[in-house]
Amino acid sequence: MNGLSATYFTGKKDEAVLPFGIFADQAGYAANSRKTAVMPFKSDYFAIVNENGEKVYEGTVSHFGYDEFSGDDIYIADFSAFTTRGSYRVVANGKRSPVFRIGDGVYKNVFHDIAKAFYFLRCGCSLEEKYAGEYTHAPCHTGKVRVYGEDTFLDIQGGWHDAGDYGRYVTAGACACAHILYAYKMFPEVLDKLELNIPESGSATPDILEECRYELEWLMKMQREDGSAYHKLTTMQHAPFVMPEDDTDELYVFPISSSAAADLCAVCALASGIYEPYDKEFSQKLRETAELSYKWLEENPRNVGFRNPSGCGTGIYVEFDDTDNRYWAAAELFALTGESRYNDSFLHLYRYGFQDGMNYIKTSFGYALIGGLGSLSYILCDRPEKDNIVAEDLKTLFSGEAYWLADKADRSGYGAALNGEDYCWGSNMYLMHNAMKFILAEKFTGDGRFSGLAAEQLHVLLGRNPLGISYVTGCGEYRCNNPHLRPAAADGIDECIPGMISGGPNSRLDDWRAKQLIRPGTPPMKCFADNVDCYSLNEVAIYWNSPAVFVLAYLNQKDDS
Repeated sequence: MNGLSATYFTGKKDEAVLPFGIFADQAGYAANSRKTAVMPFKSDYFAIVNENGEKVYEGTVSHFGYDEFSGDDIYIADFSAFTTRGSYRVVANGKRSPVFRIGDGVYKNVFHDIAKAFYFLRCGCSLEEKYAGEYTHAPCHTGKVRVYGEDTFLDIQGGWHDAGDYGRYVTAGACACAHILYAYKMFPEVLDKLELNIPESGSATPDILEECRYELEWLMKMQREDGSAYHKLTTMQHAPFVMPEDDTDELYVFPISSSAAADLCAVCALASGIYEPYDKEFSQKLRETAELSYKWLEENPRNVGFRNPSGCGTGIYVEFDDTDNRYWAAAELFALTGESRYNDSFLHLYRYGFQDGMNYIKTSFGYALIGGLGSLSYILCDRPEKDNIVAEDLKTLFSGEAYWLADKADRSGYGAALNGEDYCWGSNMYLMHNAMKFILAEKFTGDGRFSGLAAEQLHVLLGRNPLGISYVTGCGEYRCNNPHLRPAAADGIDECIPGMISGGPNSRLDDWRAKQLIRPGTPPMKCFADNVDCYSLNEVAIYWNSPAVFVLAYLNQKDDS
């Protein structure tokens, strides 16, 4: 096994034996950026040493104080002034950090791996050695699919396995695709150059769009003839920990939901405009899919919710209201077509669709609360009929939330823009959503501080946290390696598939194994275990990787500029 892999943490300081006592971003730091490491112990001085152990820089330590959500008394080593390219460690009081790089392109490898991770989650095909390396598998889930409650069978192959299980879900897939497509829309220069070594590589279409197309093709198959959309495609129960080709239980498509129809509409409309220069026929198909789903939504104005039928134990992705989904759909179709009826519908939902105190939904990036994508669509669209006052108001909403998040980050010794209650199932998703909001605020306000705050969230993800662990498989000396991910557990390979983002700390301890491993009263940031059984802490998901693609595209663009 290469490097060190995390095991698990009980939360007891005398039992949590960490290999590194100083916590830093294990990918590294751009040479001219703010660079800090965190020390949960008292020290007056620190040093930077090179790969030979030679001291190349030293500085004084500042005392941050007590950090509520980690339970640590924190000292900060700030080495922003040190810009010499190379690989280093921070040392102080006999303790050291993992190795990290300072220089240009420090995030290129982790960016590649997080984007390539979607390929490893492809369903309905084999993964060949020339693209997957040692992480191969035979074709999986290739049979026809039964419509639940009927004797009807459909040919619905493809898409990405959603998370640690082998299910596929429309709302989750639409959300993940949208994050990536907006990354492409806003940072095309970076994503045009990203080479993923996938079967479609070498075409005229950028690799990242080819990968998204694999999911989009499946999403369109989930549309019924009337424009509605099946909510999910799974077996009745999650598979045991077997390789995907060994999951042979019968597959079902389950009943429709209006949130699925609206999200399908929205992501297809978004994609139609992006793919038009590369494949006009595919772009037109996406548009027709979006318009058909919107027609169904107009004919069915009430929320059609989803619940698992009796005997089904796979994911639900429940949503109690579809206003934000319809808001997103209307925005994307207006941006694509310029038709006034979509603009009118969007503006109506903007003004009247959300109850008092629910404006935060207009800045949420999913998967369940997805209105932020509708707001972003409206802000970025260049249609002359756009209500510019509304667009400016939406920018203000994003920037106002970013200032509020900045206050959270300032009160965290680790720089995380999260409160205690934010350390829930998938907390790393929220960490990356907040980084996205900082990026948008920087774009909308010109306040350069937000760029640094976006990078701070990535530093937390990649190891500058109270467990000193990189939450990205394959990245760093001390990293997650045992996620709740069936093929990773079943493939017999010690080192996990790279680029998978773990869900992260969850103080709610929503699974039985987490309750065994984590001591009650453990501070929220330390409620984590790199244990395959801990699905509420250590599962992966496509919509946890996707916001990180957006964040890393932005940071790589800054690095290139």
